[in-house]
Amino acid sequence: MSEQQEYILEMHNITKSFPGVKALDNVSLKVRPGTVHALMGENGAGKSTLMKCLFGIYKKDDGEVFLNGEKVEFHSAKNALESGVSMIHQELSNVPERYVMENLWLGREPLHRIGPLALVDHKKMYNDTLELMKKLEMVVDPRNKMSELSISKQQGCEIAKAVSYKASVVVMDEPSSSLSETEVELLFKIINNLKKQGVAIIYISHKMSEIFQISDEISVMRDGRLVASQPASELDDDKLIKLMVGRDMTHRFPPIDFSSGDDTILKVENLTASNPRSFKNISFELKKGEILGIGGLVGAQRTELVEAIFGLRGIESGTIEVHGKEVVINSPREAIANGIGLITEDRRGSGIFPLLSILDNTSIPSLDTYIQKNHLLNHKLIESDSIQVNKQLRTKTPTYKTPIQNLSGGNQQKVIVARWLMTSPDILIMDEPTRGIDVGAKYEIYLIMTELIKQGKSIIMVSSEMPELLGMSSRVMVLCNGKHTGTLNRDEANQESIMRLAAQFR
Repeated sequence: MSEQQEYILEMHNITKSFPGVKALDNVSLKVRPGTVHALMGENGAGKSTLMKCLFGIYKKDDGEVFLNGEKVEFHSAKNALESGVSMIHQELSNVPERYVMENLWLGREPLHRIGPLALVDHKKMYNDTLELMKKLEMVVDPRNKMSELSISKQQGCEIAKAVSYKASVVVMDEPSSSLSETEVELLFKIINNLKKQGVAIIYISHKMSEIFQISDEISVMRDGRLVASQPASELDDDKLIKLMVGRDMTHRFPPIDFSSGDDTILKVENLTASNPRSFKNISFELKKGEILGIGGLVGAQRTELVEAIFGLRGIESGTIEVHGKEVVINSPREAIANGIGLITEDRRGSGIFPLLSILDNTSIPSLDTYIQKNHLLNHKLIESDSIQVNKQLRTKTPTYKTPIQNLSGGNQQKVIVARWLMTSPDILIMDEPTRGIDVGAKYEIYLIMTELIKQGKSIIMVSSEMPELLGMSSRVMVLCNGKHTGTLNRDEANQESIMRLAAQFR
């Protein structure tokens, strides 16, 4: 068997430059049929750029692509899809209020003719969808609205749509970022079915436990170059991290000093949501200079709790005290006025303003403080302060007027942290602070958190990653089905004790 026959996809010496940066530097990638090929690297390493060059979203500057041994040149995503290359993006791209079958065949609906009219053949669309779901061993009613499905089933429908193009190569970009463990199992089942059918999967993820569970081969990129391609069986966590960041990381978490004091900054008593299906009678205290972790399984109501404290959700009863004084928080504006900031769980959906610059994204919640006597904003001071705080956080960007959507996930997260530091908060709520960012960028976020603790700030950290909860928290408060099932000190918290509390009322 020749090498070209052995590989279903080959990318040779792919080069791509943007103004001021060489995003890809002679990158070569080879993928075998019926395998999962993981593509790893820090944010900004070039993974997504390489895949966009493959998929026809970006025009490469140099290099060649071979599919099934034949040289191809995709000039658009449509061109790639028609040639058997599909890409499933991290953000779901469905139409929520339309049926599953309509989403799968959108823009290419089967038609039947009645005289001069061409009408959509809904019966064929329904049957074709059923056949496709059966092929993937998915149980989904084609006439369900997409909005009625769980996130995992919506993700499965995205995969089904990719397969419907008779794809031989499917690129999956962070497909499990919003899935629970049970939902990830369903995703992996679908992937394994595709492998059996000879489909090649290029799998991009920062979750190393998943990578070693699902991958056959792993390629690692760093600074726009391919640094390694090896069988997954020859790598482990430490070797993979070293390849990704270019150095040993013997400590995943920085040392933290939680000895700032016993002053209570925030006190929550018997807080109950106005939504009867949400949290009930939650009480806890947040001390000065501590990181209070909040753990729990999907449906524990962790995000709902912190959003209620920030004024984004209604409260039926209970009290909130800040610095010993009872406060009423009905809006984010009131939360900010009381020294509270919130980094939301969904960075892309509710965190950043993608088309606005880094300066604009940094300064948005603190603009009121820059209004001059003439009622105009002091733009010079806004720019100066925004740049200063981003420099403190080591935000990497070509210029501060760059749209934030052009930054890596880790640097976007730094800008959001900078945003809240501009408001001088005493309490910073961080909901999934490292979701979707790589191990090197995670460590930088952890360093920022430890620096804030040294300054006497207090942090509430919601996290679904057990190592993060254990490595960064002074105490871990656990929720289950909207109830507070226990709080563990740092020295007594471990995976078993947290999981026992997290499943107490299930």
